Amino acid sequence: MKKFRVFFVALLFIAVIGLSFYYLGTHNIAVLNPKGIVAAKEKQLFITTSLIMLIVVIPAIVLTFVFAWRYRHTNKNAKYTPDWAHNTLAEIIWWGVPFVIIVVLSFITYFSTHDLNPFNPIKSDKKPLKIQVVALQWKWLFIYPEQGVASVNEIQIPTGRPIFFEITADAPMNSFWIPQLGGMIYAMPAMRTELHLMADEPGEFRGSSSQISGKGFADMYFKVRAGSEVEFSNWVSRARSSGQTLGDSTYKGLVIPSTQSTPLYYSLGAANLFDQIIDQYKPQPKAGH
Repeated sequence: MKKFRVFFVALLFIAVIGLSFYYLGTHNIAVLNPKGIVAAKEKQLFITTSLIMLIVVIPAIVLTFVFAWRYRHTNKNAKYTPDWAHNTLAEIIWWGVPFVIIVVLSFITYFSTHDLNPFNPIKSDKKPLKIQVVALQWKWLFIYPEQGVASVNEIQIPTGRPIFFEITADAPMNSFWIPQLGGMIYAMPAMRTELHLMADEPGEFRGSSSQISGKGFADMYFKVRAGSEVEFSNWVSRARSSGQTLGDSTYKGLVIPSTQSTPLYYSLGAANLFDQIIDQYKPQPKAGH
């Protein structure tokens, strides 16, 4: 009976591990399937730090089962030492090993934080494409100031070209995230944050908010399409000829809280709209001052 229990526990453990690897191999886990230089570095950082921490986690889990089995109530051969209080080797292990791990993780964190700073431009011989992002309630507005177009809940970018995102919000604090291209960054009213990303290969990627912001949060996602420069130019042309112009009145309609299931396209009608959105939250000088 005892052998059967041990065999069952071991079989269950193997099954859980096997199912985990099967799931990872058959499902598209966005953060583990990077399509950009930034996301690839973040994946490597995630795997490295996880493996280092498993140096402590795995022995702790294994020893939990070992101690539970060895010192079970029915095991009369287990040594009972209630006054045992100190062991030099044990103290070195459970203080020394975590200390070394923390030091190693500190160095990794320091260098990776500087390397993956979202404000750092991506080195390339191509001119970055500037996209201004406005988090609304519960949708995303993307402005292409140099191309004179805008879209709601869809981004088109060329592969192999750095993308410079300027990000703000005209709604409660939110967060901008394209997992397969890079990490998320907050979008806040009256603030301008930056994010530099680049797609290494063509495809369609999911973008979303990672900050819960009310009942429409689940529908606050957008598509990111990466393709050739020709595909990008064609997309810009279609947006210009959409028949809709993004001016002050149109923008006021977008600000009204709502979800948008299909993308919208506009030609720009309001100059410096992004700056106007930020400036409206700045304190206005009092009359006479």
